[in-house]
Amino acid sequence: MSTSLYSKTPSVTVLDNRALLVRAIVYHRHPDTPAITEERITRHQFDTCGLPSQSADPRLHAAGLVNFSFISDLGGTPLRTQSVDAGTTVVLNDAAGRIFLQVSNIGEGNERSAAVTRTFQYEDASLPGRLLGITEQAAGENARATERFVWGGHSADEQSHNLAGQPVSHYDPAGLLSTGSVSLSGVPLSVTRQLLPDDAEADWQGVDASAWNDLLAGETYTTNGTVDAAGNVLTTTDAKGNLQRVAYDVAGLLKGSWLTVKGGTEQIIVKSLSYSAAGQKLREEHGNGVVTTYSYEAETQRLIGIKTERLSAAKVLQDLRYEYDPVGNVLVITNDAEETRFWRNQEVVPENRYTYDSLYQLISATGREMANAVQQGSNLPPYSSFDDATYTNYSRTYAYDNAGNLTKIQHSAPASGNNYTTSITVSSRSNRAVLSTFTENPADVDALFTAGGQQKQLLPGQNLLWTARQELQKVTPVTRDGAADDSESYRYDASSQRIVKITSQLTGNTTQTKRVIYLPGLELRSSATEELQIITVGEAGRAQVRVLHWESGQPDGISNDPIRYSYDNLTGSSSLEVDSSGELISQEEYYPYGGTALFAARSQLEADYKTIRYSGKEQDATGLCYYGYRYYQPWAGRWLSADPAGTVDGLNLFRMVRNNPITLHDNNGLAPVAKSLTAHVQRAGLQAEPVESYQDVFHAIFHVHGEAAYNEVWATLSESIPLSSSEPITREHMEAIADFIEKKEIISGMVYASTTPEDIPIDISEVQAHLHKIPLNILKKVHSLGQFITATNDNITNHPSRHHFKGITPRGWPDDLTWDSVPGVGAEGKGAAEGMHPDETIIALSQNQHGGWSLAEGHTSTSLVLHEYAHAIDRSLGEKALMGPRGTGDVGDFLSRRNSFISVWEQDLSHTDPASDDYYYWQGGSEGGAEEAFAEGFSEIYSGKNVHNWPNVKSYISHKMQHL
Repeated sequence: MSTSLYSKTPSVTVLDNRALLVRAIVYHRHPDTPAITEERITRHQFDTCGLPSQSADPRLHAAGLVNFSFISDLGGTPLRTQSVDAGTTVVLNDAAGRIFLQVSNIGEGNERSAAVTRTFQYEDASLPGRLLGITEQAAGENARATERFVWGGHSADEQSHNLAGQPVSHYDPAGLLSTGSVSLSGVPLSVTRQLLPDDAEADWQGVDASAWNDLLAGETYTTNGTVDAAGNVLTTTDAKGNLQRVAYDVAGLLKGSWLTVKGGTEQIIVKSLSYSAAGQKLREEHGNGVVTTYSYEAETQRLIGIKTERLSAAKVLQDLRYEYDPVGNVLVITNDAEETRFWRNQEVVPENRYTYDSLYQLISATGREMANAVQQGSNLPPYSSFDDATYTNYSRTYAYDNAGNLTKIQHSAPASGNNYTTSITVSSRSNRAVLSTFTENPADVDALFTAGGQQKQLLPGQNLLWTARQELQKVTPVTRDGAADDSESYRYDASSQRIVKITSQLTGNTTQTKRVIYLPGLELRSSATEELQIITVGEAGRAQVRVLHWESGQPDGISNDPIRYSYDNLTGSSSLEVDSSGELISQEEYYPYGGTALFAARSQLEADYKTIRYSGKEQDATGLCYYGYRYYQPWAGRWLSADPAGTVDGLNLFRMVRNNPITLHDNNGLAPVAKSLTAHVQRAGLQAEPVESYQDVFHAIFHVHGEAAYNEVWATLSESIPLSSSEPITREHMEAIADFIEKKEIISGMVYASTTPEDIPIDISEVQAHLHKIPLNILKKVHSLGQFITATNDNITNHPSRHHFKGITPRGWPDDLTWDSVPGVGAEGKGAAEGMHPDETIIALSQNQHGGWSLAEGHTSTSLVLHEYAHAIDRSLGEKALMGPRGTGDVGDFLSRRNSFISVWEQDLSHTDPASDDYYYWQGGSEGGAEEAFAEGFSEIYSGKNVHNWPNVKSYISHKMQHL
């Protein structure tokens, strides 16, 4: 990497006197013209209230245009959003702040007739105000009730299934989704899907649910599950009776998974996994005897190696090695499991190389492709057998405009003569663009899109039809006069996720129809000659595992229930398929922006059943890749429609992963993320946000979790993590942020406020702050056992579970003091038999002279909250034997009563002066001093204070907590 390319190209942010971002400046430099530096300025304007009013990228600003304009109400809620890419949307809320009316797809001129109006109906004011229905009306059409909600009541049956107040029936655009039971942690345990007939549109008119049910097709598909106390799914039984089972280690990470096909025996899918101390996957062994090991760069923790091998035959199947530049862009990928080949006097090395401009946009790539490859389009290239596969070298260059639109792909493969250029024409008034085979005139491009920013044709002559919700409804690859068209159509649920796909193709005089229904853990594929279940294993480590089970029409040459393990690369693309014996099924490599560069397989039949490809997504017969919220065109390097999430990834709503497809990955069609960060990004709840840089993550926290979390993250982490930096965020720092947010969510669900009869509001933030000091693994484990804390501003003994403490002196206090007169008290439950809630810890707070709530002065613990919570940990982990088997000589219901702890406690006791205050922690034996020493030792470890010289006690506690 040439450092001179990046010299003096900082990212600059300009704030006004209200600290609002008004300019974002970057400097573009291309390796071919290093002497030319282009300043690119993105401009933002705000109204007098500090609310966004306009945003413009460098390209449109130069033309006197803006990308976005906003009108907001006085509360800051956007009323009207006008986007040159996605059209205009108007949203009105009711007095309670709930969305009441939304008008989208508002275009200009003739396109105004495409507007769609959605209205939202809620319960009466006397009820909780829950959503009851959504009505849609496209301009010139009748209104349709596209969604209806039925909420659970309070009957004995509903309460026994935890359905009170839950949405038990949701009639949506796909049909009906019913919930039969819910866990205590809110996870649905039984869900049933019913579909509308293929030719029916959702219209749930009236108020009679039985009339709505008459509109549904007859078959029902029920998925059942079980969860643990923390809400982690343990088993899933799909709609066809196939059972998936998973197990987690004490840190909540996957350690194994199994599958039982209905009527069969249980099979191991994931045999074992091991992780680093930071939670990074180190080794993964599957049930087919194939092991994948992962290696990381010591300084940055970036993934630098993925090695997949079959142990039984000592066969290395894939050995990917990654090299990066200093900011984390992938420069070189080498597959050391492949040999160098020769063809037409060329040395064809299994290696890919990449270069970038100063904005980290990919500008060139080299690799290998099939020798018979032709210009990339929507069709898959023909497969080759492993023995006959012939490869040649290729190179590609990419060009972009100053708004980040990909404008040209130049492909060169001199040995095979596969040389071509794909040109893309970008609108002069937006970021909409099409292949130049549509038009070379930028002024004509916008007419090729709907008002909402959806492309009207896939390729010239191939029409696209969109739903009122801007979802792709139908593709017509072939249109015929006097005969049936070839088509592929789709149906979606309320969250815009695909539920049904129907493919129709005219063969001779007969239309062949194939149908796919997508259910949790299952795809049901059917045609006139075949009924096939594809069982998709939800927890298979890094691999994607799919089992093919034919109910009828099993083809010759392939066994029933074959397990196909798909192993991916850094960005999640399916590069290797292996069977249940560890034998190779197929091997595939991809061009940087998608599309198959080479594809070799064991047989044509097995190759035909591969559907998961680039980025780990399904590739349809149309050539489009389905990501969840959008479809992607790999031959053009662009999305088919504008980003439904708006500006989460910048002002260009069609750009793919910031033009860096080798390093970044898109999970669902909304925003890019580095694949190595995906798990932590999901834990932080930021999967729908762009999280490439520190600034991205910090701003995403504000957008997703709100201003309070934003401020808390800054106050807590800004000294150790450069949250204001525009550099790519490291995995280590993303993990720390995810830990913080996950802790925050756990703590917010385990600390409750109990006020006096006068109902004086109480602030529990100090209690929560103390709990934040406890490591995440401990919080997760103890919270999963049902432990919680009640903070009160009342006398402890007024609390219902502590009445029996009245008049009693707490342990260690003078006899003339009671529980209600000592400062800073805490009471930890020890068992229902003693009249106390077994899983509750009570902390008393007092109001200081400034009106704030705090722990009262006077208690001797380094942290009363941690001390009392440690008593709960001591009891709950000891009673439930979660620290491992109680061996001979190591017994006791509490951890502090076990012989192993008593031994270290006595060692530290021998160095304590009986006349000192410390001797309090040694009175009363295992049911007094030992308990108190355990609690105070825990408090000192995690509060960061070292008041008592108890090396053995603290070492014991640290070891136990690290191995939860």
